[in-house]
Amino acid sequence: MSKIDPLTDGHRRLIRDVRVSVTDRCNFRCQYCMPAEGLPWLERDAVLSFEELERLVGVLSSMGVHDVRLTGGEPLVRRDFPRLAAMLAKVPGVEDLSVTTNGFLLERDAEALVAAGINRFNVSVDSLQRDRFFEMTRRDALPRVLRGLEKLATFPDAHPIKINAVGMRGFTETEIVPMAEFARSHPYQVRFIEFMPLDADHSWDPSLVLTGDEIRAAIHEVYPLEAEPREPSATARVYRFADGKGRIGFINPLSEPFCGDCDRIRVTAEGKLRTCLFSLHETDLRGPLREGVSDDELREIIRDAVWRKELKHHVNEPGFRQPERTMSQIGG
Repeated sequence: MSKIDPLTDGHRRLIRDVRVSVTDRCNFRCQYCMPAEGLPWLERDAVLSFEELERLVGVLSSMGVHDVRLTGGEPLVRRDFPRLAAMLAKVPGVEDLSVTTNGFLLERDAEALVAAGINRFNVSVDSLQRDRFFEMTRRDALPRVLRGLEKLATFPDAHPIKINAVGMRGFTETEIVPMAEFARSHPYQVRFIEFMPLDADHSWDPSLVLTGDEIRAAIHEVYPLEAEPREPSATARVYRFADGKGRIGFINPLSEPFCGDCDRIRVTAEGKLRTCLFSLHETDLRGPLREGVSDDELREIIRDAVWRKELKHHVNEPGFRQPERTMSQIGG
Protein backbone atom coordinates (compact mmCIF):
# COMPACT_ATOMS: atom_id res chain seq x y z
CA MET A 1 0.00 0.00 0.00
CA SER A 2 1.31 3.47 -0.85
CA LYS A 3 2.28 5.75 2.01
CA ILE A 4 -0.54 8.00 3.22
CA ASP A 5 0.46 11.62 3.76
CA PRO A 6 -0.26 13.11 7.18
CA LEU A 7 -3.27 15.41 7.58
CA THR A 8 -2.37 19.11 7.49
CA ASP A 9 -4.31 22.33 7.09
CA GLY A 10 -3.66 25.32 4.85
CA HIS A 11 -1.64 27.00 7.60
CA ARG A 12 0.82 24.07 7.77
CA ARG A 13 -0.51 22.79 11.07
CA LEU A 14 -0.30 19.03 11.53
CA ILE A 15 -3.65 17.59 12.66
CA ARG A 16 -3.16 14.92 15.33
CA ASP A 17 -6.23 15.14 17.56
CA VAL A 18 -9.93 14.47 16.92
CA ARG A 19 -12.85 15.04 19.28
CA VAL A 20 -15.59 12.55 18.38
CA SER A 21 -19.10 13.14 19.73
CA VAL A 22 -20.91 9.83 20.16
CA THR A 23 -24.28 11.33 21.14
CA ASP A 24 -25.97 14.71 21.47
CA ARG A 25 -28.00 13.50 24.47
CA CYS A 26 -27.17 14.50 28.01
CA ASN A 27 -28.57 13.83 31.48
CA PHE A 28 -27.52 17.28 32.78
CA ARG A 29 -28.70 20.75 31.74
CA CYS A 30 -25.64 22.89 32.47
CA GLN A 31 -26.23 26.63 32.16
CA TYR A 32 -23.24 27.22 29.86
CA CYS A 33 -24.36 24.51 27.48
CA MET A 34 -28.10 23.73 27.40
CA PRO A 35 -31.44 25.33 28.25
CA ALA A 36 -33.31 24.04 31.30
CA GLU A 37 -35.91 22.29 29.12
CA GLY A 38 -33.24 20.52 27.08
CA LEU A 39 -32.89 20.37 23.30
CA PRO A 40 -34.54 18.22 20.62
CA TRP A 41 -32.46 15.04 20.28
CA LEU A 42 -31.26 13.52 17.03
CA GLU A 43 -33.15 10.48 15.77
CA ARG A 44 -31.23 7.29 16.47
CA ASP A 45 -30.53 6.52 12.82
CA ALA A 46 -29.09 10.04 12.36
CA VAL A 47 -26.24 9.25 14.76
CA LEU A 48 -23.16 7.42 13.49
CA SER A 49 -23.19 3.71 14.30
CA PHE A 50 -20.36 2.01 16.18
CA GLU A 51 -19.11 0.53 12.90
CA GLU A 52 -19.18 3.91 11.17
CA LEU A 53 -17.28 5.49 14.06
CA GLU A 54 -14.74 2.68 14.00
CA ARG A 55 -14.18 3.14 10.27
CA LEU A 56 -13.93 6.92 10.51
CA VAL A 57 -11.44 6.78 13.37
CA GLY A 58 -9.43 4.24 11.36
CA VAL A 59 -9.32 6.53 8.33
CA LEU A 60 -8.26 9.50 10.46
CA SER A 61 -5.66 7.42 12.26
CA SER A 62 -4.17 6.37 8.92
CA MET A 63 -3.59 10.10 8.29
CA GLY A 64 -1.72 10.61 11.56
CA VAL A 65 -4.63 11.58 13.83
CA HIS A 66 -3.58 9.40 16.75
CA ASP A 67 -5.30 11.11 19.70
CA VAL A 68 -9.03 10.41 20.00
CA ARG A 69 -11.28 12.02 22.62
CA LEU A 70 -14.85 10.73 22.97
CA THR A 71 -17.41 13.36 23.93
CA GLY A 72 -21.14 14.09 23.77
CA GLY A 73 -23.60 15.34 24.91
CA GLU A 74 -22.75 12.90 27.64
CA PRO A 75 -20.94 9.93 26.05
CA LEU A 76 -21.79 7.48 28.83
CA VAL A 77 -25.51 7.71 28.02
CA ARG A 78 -24.80 6.09 24.63
CA ARG A 79 -26.05 2.53 24.92
CA ASP A 80 -23.20 0.01 25.26
CA PHE A 81 -20.59 2.78 25.24
CA PRO A 82 -17.81 0.63 26.78
CA ARG A 83 -18.08 -1.71 23.77
CA LEU A 84 -17.54 1.23 21.41
CA ALA A 85 -14.54 2.34 23.46
CA ALA A 86 -13.05 -1.15 23.17
CA MET A 87 -13.59 -1.13 19.39
CA LEU A 88 -11.83 2.21 19.00
CA ALA A 89 -8.98 1.27 21.34
CA LYS A 90 -8.12 -1.55 18.92
CA VAL A 91 -8.00 0.70 15.84
CA PRO A 92 -4.43 0.62 14.45
CA GLY A 93 -2.59 3.86 15.13
CA VAL A 94 -4.81 5.11 17.97
CA GLU A 95 -2.28 5.99 20.66
CA ASP A 96 -4.41 7.93 23.12
CA LEU A 97 -8.10 7.27 23.76
CA SER A 98 -9.77 9.59 26.25
CA VAL A 99 -13.26 10.58 27.33
CA THR A 100 -14.93 13.76 28.60
CA THR A 101 -17.85 13.04 30.91
CA ASN A 102 -20.04 14.70 33.54
CA GLY A 103 -19.28 11.73 35.81
CA PHE A 104 -22.90 10.84 36.60
CA LEU A 105 -22.51 7.26 35.31
CA LEU A 106 -18.85 6.76 36.25
CA GLU A 107 -19.64 4.73 39.34
CA ARG A 108 -21.38 2.23 37.06
CA ASP A 109 -18.98 2.33 34.10
CA ALA A 110 -15.48 3.18 35.40
CA GLU A 111 -14.23 -0.40 35.54
CA ALA A 112 -15.62 -1.28 32.09
CA LEU A 113 -14.17 1.85 30.49
CA VAL A 114 -10.69 1.30 31.91
CA ALA A 115 -10.84 -2.33 30.78
CA ALA A 116 -11.95 -1.18 27.32
CA GLY A 117 -8.82 0.91 26.90
CA ILE A 118 -9.78 4.47 27.87
CA ASN A 119 -6.53 5.83 29.28
CA ARG A 120 -7.46 9.42 30.16
CA PHE A 121 -10.57 10.89 31.76
CA ASN A 122 -11.83 14.46 31.99
CA VAL A 123 -14.74 14.93 34.38
CA SER A 124 -16.76 18.16 34.57
CA VAL A 125 -17.34 19.42 38.12
CA ASP A 126 -18.22 23.11 38.39
CA SER A 127 -18.85 23.24 42.14
CA LEU A 128 -18.04 21.19 45.21
CA GLN A 129 -21.12 22.53 47.02
CA ARG A 130 -24.22 20.44 46.46
CA ASP A 131 -26.67 23.34 46.12
CA ARG A 132 -24.45 25.30 43.75
CA PHE A 133 -23.70 22.18 41.70
CA PHE A 134 -27.47 21.85 41.33
CA GLU A 135 -27.75 25.52 40.36
CA MET A 136 -25.23 25.09 37.54
CA THR A 137 -26.19 21.63 36.23
CA ARG A 138 -29.90 21.66 37.21
CA ARG A 139 -29.33 18.16 38.63
CA ASP A 140 -28.83 17.17 42.29
CA ALA A 141 -25.99 14.85 41.41
CA LEU A 142 -22.79 15.96 43.16
CA PRO A 143 -22.58 13.03 45.64
CA ARG A 144 -23.00 10.54 42.80
CA VAL A 145 -20.36 12.27 40.66
CA LEU A 146 -17.88 12.28 43.56
CA ARG A 147 -18.51 8.57 44.18
CA GLY A 148 -17.81 7.94 40.52
CA LEU A 149 -14.54 9.85 40.74
CA GLU A 150 -13.49 7.85 43.79
CA LYS A 151 -14.26 4.61 41.95
CA LEU A 152 -12.29 5.75 38.90
CA ALA A 153 -9.31 6.76 41.04
CA THR A 154 -8.90 3.17 42.24
CA PHE A 155 -7.70 2.14 38.76
CA PRO A 156 -4.02 3.01 38.15
CA ASP A 157 -4.57 2.98 34.36
CA ALA A 158 -7.10 5.83 34.63
CA HIS A 159 -4.61 8.45 35.80
CA PRO A 160 -4.13 11.34 35.35
CA ILE A 161 -7.77 12.21 36.06
CA LYS A 162 -8.64 15.80 35.17
CA ILE A 163 -11.49 17.81 36.64
CA ASN A 164 -12.90 20.57 34.41
CA ALA A 165 -14.64 23.65 35.82
CA VAL A 166 -15.98 26.49 33.68
CA GLY A 167 -15.00 29.93 34.95
CA MET A 168 -18.13 32.11 35.04
CA ARG A 169 -18.10 35.51 36.69
CA GLY A 170 -20.70 35.70 39.44
CA PHE A 171 -20.52 31.95 40.09
CA THR A 172 -16.98 30.59 40.12
CA GLU A 173 -15.30 33.12 42.44
CA THR A 174 -16.36 31.24 45.60
CA GLU A 175 -15.33 27.90 44.05
CA ILE A 176 -11.72 28.81 43.30
CA VAL A 177 -10.00 28.07 46.62
CA PRO A 178 -12.11 24.96 47.40
CA MET A 179 -11.25 23.61 43.94
CA ALA A 180 -7.56 24.29 44.55
CA GLU A 181 -7.77 22.44 47.86
CA PHE A 182 -9.53 19.57 46.07
CA ALA A 183 -6.58 19.37 43.64
CA ARG A 184 -4.15 19.38 46.56
CA SER A 185 -5.87 16.62 48.52
CA HIS A 186 -6.98 14.24 45.71
CA PRO A 187 -5.20 12.55 42.81
CA TYR A 188 -6.87 14.88 40.30
CA GLN A 189 -5.69 17.84 38.24
CA VAL A 190 -8.33 20.58 38.41
CA ARG A 191 -8.53 22.72 35.27
CA PHE A 192 -10.45 25.97 34.92
CA ILE A 193 -11.83 26.70 31.44
CA GLU A 194 -12.90 30.17 30.39
CA PHE A 195 -16.63 30.47 29.62
CA MET A 196 -17.07 30.32 25.83
CA PRO A 197 -19.95 31.55 23.64
CA LEU A 198 -21.51 28.13 23.03
CA ASP A 199 -24.52 28.35 25.34
CA ALA A 200 -27.97 27.46 24.02
CA ASP A 201 -29.55 30.71 25.22
CA HIS A 202 -26.98 32.81 23.34
CA SER A 203 -26.71 34.98 26.45
CA TRP A 204 -22.90 34.85 26.55
CA ASP A 205 -21.22 38.18 27.09
CA PRO A 206 -17.51 38.98 27.57
CA SER A 207 -18.32 40.40 31.01
CA LEU A 208 -19.30 36.88 32.14
CA VAL A 209 -15.84 35.47 31.45
CA LEU A 210 -13.74 34.92 34.56
CA THR A 211 -10.26 34.76 33.06
CA GLY A 212 -7.65 32.18 33.83
CA ASP A 213 -5.29 34.90 35.05
CA GLU A 214 -7.84 36.12 37.58
CA ILE A 215 -8.40 32.59 38.88
CA ARG A 216 -4.67 31.82 38.98
CA ALA A 217 -3.98 35.02 40.94
CA ALA A 218 -6.68 34.14 43.48
CA ILE A 219 -5.16 30.69 44.02
CA HIS A 220 -1.58 32.01 44.12
CA GLU A 221 -2.47 34.32 47.00
CA VAL A 222 -3.40 31.32 49.13
CA TYR A 223 -1.30 28.52 47.64
CA PRO A 224 1.74 29.74 45.67
CA LEU A 225 2.00 28.30 42.17
CA GLU A 226 4.93 27.54 39.87
CA ALA A 227 4.50 27.28 36.09
CA GLU A 228 5.35 24.05 34.30
CA PRO A 229 6.56 24.07 30.67
CA ARG A 230 3.71 24.14 28.13
CA GLU A 231 3.75 21.26 25.69
CA PRO A 232 3.26 22.11 21.99
CA SER A 233 -0.46 22.11 21.01
CA ALA A 234 -1.51 21.75 24.66
CA THR A 235 -4.70 23.57 25.55
CA ALA A 236 -3.88 23.94 29.24
CA ARG A 237 -1.25 25.97 31.03
CA VAL A 238 -0.33 23.77 33.99
CA TYR A 239 1.03 24.93 37.33
CA ARG A 240 2.26 22.93 40.28
CA PHE A 241 1.74 24.01 43.86
CA ALA A 242 5.05 25.27 45.19
CA ASP A 243 4.95 22.81 48.08
CA GLY A 244 4.51 19.90 45.66
CA LYS A 245 0.94 19.00 46.63
CA GLY A 246 -0.76 18.59 43.28
CA ARG A 247 -1.25 20.48 40.02
CA ILE A 248 -3.79 22.85 38.57
CA GLY A 249 -4.43 23.93 34.98
CA PHE A 250 -5.94 26.84 33.08
CA ILE A 251 -7.50 26.67 29.63
CA ASN A 252 -7.76 30.25 28.36
CA PRO A 253 -9.15 30.17 24.81
CA LEU A 254 -10.43 33.75 25.05
CA SER A 255 -7.77 35.66 26.98
CA GLU A 256 -4.83 33.62 25.63
CA PRO A 257 -5.93 31.92 22.38
CA PHE A 258 -3.85 28.91 21.42
CA CYS A 259 -5.08 28.79 17.81
CA GLY A 260 -1.60 29.15 16.31
CA ASP A 261 -0.62 25.57 17.05
CA CYS A 262 -4.10 24.01 17.16
CA ASP A 263 -3.95 20.40 16.00
CA ARG A 264 -7.63 19.49 16.57
CA ILE A 265 -10.71 18.74 14.52
CA ARG A 266 -14.16 17.62 15.65
CA VAL A 267 -16.82 15.21 14.43
CA THR A 268 -20.39 15.69 15.63
CA ALA A 269 -22.68 12.82 16.62
CA GLU A 270 -24.35 12.83 13.19
CA GLY A 271 -21.04 12.82 11.34
CA LYS A 272 -20.33 16.48 10.55
CA LEU A 273 -16.67 17.44 10.45
CA ARG A 274 -15.89 20.75 12.18
CA THR A 275 -12.44 22.26 11.87
CA CYS A 276 -12.88 24.68 14.77
CA LEU A 277 -15.07 24.77 17.85
CA PHE A 278 -16.47 28.04 16.49
CA SER A 279 -16.82 26.96 12.85
CA LEU A 280 -19.80 28.36 10.95
CA HIS A 281 -19.43 25.66 8.27
CA GLU A 282 -19.36 21.86 8.49
CA THR A 283 -18.53 19.00 6.13
CA ASP A 284 -20.85 16.00 5.98
CA LEU A 285 -19.09 12.65 6.44
CA ARG A 286 -22.15 10.52 7.26
CA GLY A 287 -23.57 10.82 3.74
CA PRO A 288 -20.40 9.61 2.00
CA LEU A 289 -19.94 6.86 4.62
CA ARG A 290 -23.43 5.53 3.96
CA GLU A 291 -23.14 5.95 0.20
CA GLY A 292 -20.22 3.52 0.18
CA VAL A 293 -17.24 5.72 -0.68
CA SER A 294 -13.82 4.11 -0.45
CA ASP A 295 -11.36 4.97 2.32
CA ASP A 296 -9.28 6.92 -0.22
CA GLU A 297 -12.32 8.98 -1.23
CA LEU A 298 -13.17 9.62 2.41
CA ARG A 299 -9.62 10.78 3.05
CA GLU A 300 -9.88 13.27 0.20
CA ILE A 301 -13.15 14.70 1.56
CA ILE A 302 -11.48 15.13 4.96
CA ARG A 303 -8.32 16.65 3.44
CA ASP A 304 -10.29 19.21 1.46
CA ALA A 305 -12.23 20.27 4.56
CA VAL A 306 -9.21 20.40 6.86
CA TRP A 307 -7.21 22.41 4.32
CA ARG A 308 -9.73 25.21 4.93
CA LYS A 309 -9.36 25.03 8.72
CA GLU A 310 -9.67 28.47 10.26
CA LEU A 311 -6.48 30.26 11.26
CA LYS A 312 -8.13 31.32 14.52
CA HIS A 313 -11.45 31.93 16.20
CA HIS A 314 -12.73 35.50 16.21
CA VAL A 315 -14.50 35.60 19.57
CA ASN A 316 -12.92 38.85 20.74
CA GLU A 317 -13.28 40.62 17.40
CA PRO A 318 -16.06 42.83 15.96
CA GLY A 319 -18.58 40.90 13.90
CA PHE A 320 -18.06 37.58 15.72
CA ARG A 321 -20.99 35.24 15.11
CA GLN A 322 -21.78 32.57 17.67
CA PRO A 323 -22.31 29.13 16.07
CA GLU A 324 -25.90 27.96 15.96
CA ARG A 325 -24.90 24.73 17.66
CA THR A 326 -24.36 24.55 21.40
CA MET A 327 -21.45 22.79 23.05
CA SER A 328 -23.60 19.69 23.61
CA GLN A 329 -24.37 19.50 19.88
CA ILE A 330 -20.79 20.05 18.80
CA GLY A 331 -18.98 17.79 21.24
CA GLY A 332 -16.51 19.19 23.78
